[in-house]
Amino acid sequence: MKLAILSTLLAGTAAFAPAVKHGSASTALNAELMEVKQKVPCFGATPLGGEHVFIGENYWDKLTLDYGSADTGAFLQAAELKHGRSAMIATVGFAFHKLGLTFNNISPHTYLSVTKDIKFADLAAMSPVDAVKMIPVEGWGQIFAVITAIEIYELTHRDGEIKTGESIAPGLQSGGLTGDLGWNPLGVTITDRRRLSEIQNGRAAMFAISAWVANECVAGSVPLKLPW
Repeated sequence: MKLAILSTLLAGTAAFAPAVKHGSASTALNAELMEVKQKVPCFGATPLGGEHVFIGENYWDKLTLDYGSADTGAFLQAAELKHGRSAMIATVGFAFHKLGLTFNNISPHTYLSVTKDIKFADLAAMSPVDAVKMIPVEGWGQIFAVITAIEIYELTHRDGEIKTGESIAPGLQSGGLTGDLGWNPLGVTITDRRRLSEIQNGRAAMFAISAWVANECVAGSVPLKLPW
């Protein structure tokens, strides 16, 4: 069962990796990739030059193609990145719980909540959905405090620097690096290929976590029987 889950995760990652296209596209891939900062980070809008240059474009995205602007596209791409990143974290956490890699095995702490006498070991026998329900109010407060801090940072900074002379959300305006939180401890070079990989894996994770939660909460909602 555990091997089946791991195989599914690896196959899903490979399926959503950037595909190499033939012809003119292959020539473009062989050329040196532009830095993302040099591109307009829109998500469905056509820049003044008339060429779609956003990352992860979808021509069926009629909302931004027909009615959007570069700022609209940047806002929507930032929203997709946040949901994709959250889904990737949730998918990994869900799979780890199903594989038995719960916090009682890897954490030096025994209790999830001392006041409510909830131990990490108690969560191992629960489904991931039921385990989340056991998080105390104090835990949710910490989670939302971190989310709020990240949101404030993104709305007030651009390219890692605070911008005070702009009206709203400088990090989401055209020319900003959408999704850049100023945290890159490994010094990874940000390229279009890596940005696209993040978006595509985020999209796959959103599908995956939706199906897994539905399978846990609604009997028969997933047509294929999952191996757990």
